[in-house]
Amino acid sequence: MASTEQLISPTEGPVTDSGRIESIDVLRGFALLGILVMNIQGFSMIGAAYLNPAAYGDLSGANWWVWVLSHLFADQKFMTLFSVLFGAGIVMMWERAEATGRKSTGLHYRRTLWLLVFGLVHAYLLWSGDILFLYAICASWVYWLRRASPKVLTIVGSLVLMVSPVLYLAAGSTMPSWPTQDLIALTESWAPGHEAVTREVGNFQGSWGQQMESRVQLARGLQLEALPFWGFWRASGLMLLGMALFKVGFLRAGLSDGLYRRLLLGGLVFGLPLIAFGIQQNFAADWDVSRFFLGSLYNYFGSLPVSLAYASAIMLMCRRGTWVFLQRSFAAVGRMALTNYFAQTIICTTIFYGHGLGYFGEVDRVGQIIIVLGVWLFQIPFSLWWLERFLFGPFEWLWRSLSYLKFQPMRR
Repeated sequence: MASTEQLISPTEGPVTDSGRIESIDVLRGFALLGILVMNIQGFSMIGAAYLNPAAYGDLSGANWWVWVLSHLFADQKFMTLFSVLFGAGIVMMWERAEATGRKSTGLHYRRTLWLLVFGLVHAYLLWSGDILFLYAICASWVYWLRRASPKVLTIVGSLVLMVSPVLYLAAGSTMPSWPTQDLIALTESWAPGHEAVTREVGNFQGSWGQQMESRVQLARGLQLEALPFWGFWRASGLMLLGMALFKVGFLRAGLSDGLYRRLLLGGLVFGLPLIAFGIQQNFAADWDVSRFFLGSLYNYFGSLPVSLAYASAIMLMCRRGTWVFLQRSFAAVGRMALTNYFAQTIICTTIFYGHGLGYFGEVDRVGQIIIVLGVWLFQIPFSLWWLERFLFGPFEWLWRSLSYLKFQPMRR
């Protein structure tokens, strides 16, 4: 467990090695590597295939197993961990600023503004599946609850999390009365026809300029439709819960081994069967668009206890000092999470988009997982190598320098 001196460094400026919390770095690295299991689908296949696996690509044999296991163990789980950690980071930054007698509000909003800029550039110029824009929007308001007690944060966070399911249930129950053009639009986005699929594949197999048509359309859809309907409530609620978990010591590996073990077991026992039932229901309905709203709620709720189980496992590992090399590897990746997030985009778009190798739409799900493993085998040793020589990853250094309005030290 981190001491007070380790938790809040008495010096000004961003957190350095002596002020870091190892368990949070380890969990962040685990989440960063894990999220590529889902993001690889967004890099390599049409947008509709992310939510509807029947919309594109082979879904039989080993490819079926890859999708099922990815949905069961990865879909929304790592996004959940990232959101929780982002909320914890807000409290960490505030506490550290308060301890040094500095005001944290200006720093927070500079960090958030630059994150927003990074997200927009990432989404519209590189990859439409960006999450940074969403986090910047949510961070702009959850910050004002930083002083709240863990109890208040848990209650408010849970209520915010429930908004999206209510919206989904309302939309699903009223579908029969929707205007015809709205039903057609939803159906075409859920299961696009041959012409739309051919156009999207052709765009991403083309030059960077050709990609813009599909990339801008997908990015706008996420920011103007998915964000207010799903992402804003999900990420905001999880950030608030992350603030609570940090305050009670959960994310600092400060609770008992027995409690972490119970949360690990309980999270898997309650979460995985619910997600598995949702998978069965969606396949039984042949992934009909009428199942879109209700069918997504199984994983929405099931992913929460599973994510808690993952976090508990990491906390147990950190408390017990086991799997030391794995901890060290995850921590290095986590300390360079922003750099590694962008690196995953650069690597994968180079593989799949037309300005690189142009394999978009041509790699099945088994091949996608092989590529994920290859990226992991690169990012872990690279992160370890880099941090032996530098204090921050290059994008972490840039973000900190912009946020603190002065160049930060880089070399060790």
